[in-house]
Amino acid sequence: MPSDRADLVAAAHESIRLGSKSFASASRLFDRETRERVWLLYAWCRACDDIADEQDHGHAAPAEPGTRLDPESRLATIRTLSELAMAGEETGSFAFDALGQLMRETPVTRAMVDDVIAGFALDAAEWRPRSEADLLRYCYHVAGAVGVMMAAVMGVPAGDEDTLDRACDLGLAFQLANIVRDVCEDDAAGRCYLPVEWLVEADIPPGEVTKPHYRHALVPQVARACALARGYEASARVGAARLAFRQRWAVLSAANIYGGIAREVERLGAGAWDHRVVIGKARKLALVGKALLEARAAPPVAAKPALSRRELVAMAQASSRT
Repeated sequence: MPSDRADLVAAAHESIRLGSKSFASASRLFDRETRERVWLLYAWCRACDDIADEQDHGHAAPAEPGTRLDPESRLATIRTLSELAMAGEETGSFAFDALGQLMRETPVTRAMVDDVIAGFALDAAEWRPRSEADLLRYCYHVAGAVGVMMAAVMGVPAGDEDTLDRACDLGLAFQLANIVRDVCEDDAAGRCYLPVEWLVEADIPPGEVTKPHYRHALVPQVARACALARGYEASARVGAARLAFRQRWAVLSAANIYGGIAREVERLGAGAWDHRVVIGKARKLALVGKALLEARAAPPVAAKPALSRRELVAMAQASSRT
């Protein structure tokens, strides 16, 4: 397995190329050092996702009968390899060695890594959100905490709490966009990330969320998630204004693309899940161009969302003690 930095970067570049066209495109806007570090972070996140879901770059991976591991065993693998990487040991996996490399180069901390791994623990336990606060706590672990790591990769110091909050907000917005886009895919996998309380209010029974006769009742609940995403995206744009120009451009491009997914789901209403919502190449280029203009404009003004990173972290800590 590759262990020197150049080999790790090359392998990480291949991982992002295979796993996420949107992130791969946005990463080209970074300066070289930041771009390579973003690739290293993506490689670790992608590997954790693939281990957790027994996939290969987000796609089903073939396995011999009887060889599949239970969720807790997969979570233990993620934790063990990450611990080795954080201790500076070679892991036998380039993606986890990439995490070790990042921690040698950037202000990424063990607490940041642990917060991301906690999201995989929630999925391993088949945890589902009952309330809006639960939904946001889940989004924090699986995406907001990654946003915090991304900010550290870009050089935001651990003491700049407000900018880290804003970076977390962008991750929350991204995950909310994923949730509203993937309602049907998640349902097919036996998952639902819309809060139980929302579905009860809409009189949608458990396990019936994607049935055709509940589509119109589902639309307002999805719109609620889209509204949350807009608020977090607006907050994140304030933090992006504090970054170096190329970093700011890349972050705003990603915000436009993922925000575009949530906006398209909301626009389509009950037809949002007839086909998977995607942002085509031409539209992506237009959104990147729009981000260039935004990156040159005066910093925006936006209110902070109801639940901040620090409040969500406090909720998670309180939950772990009960």
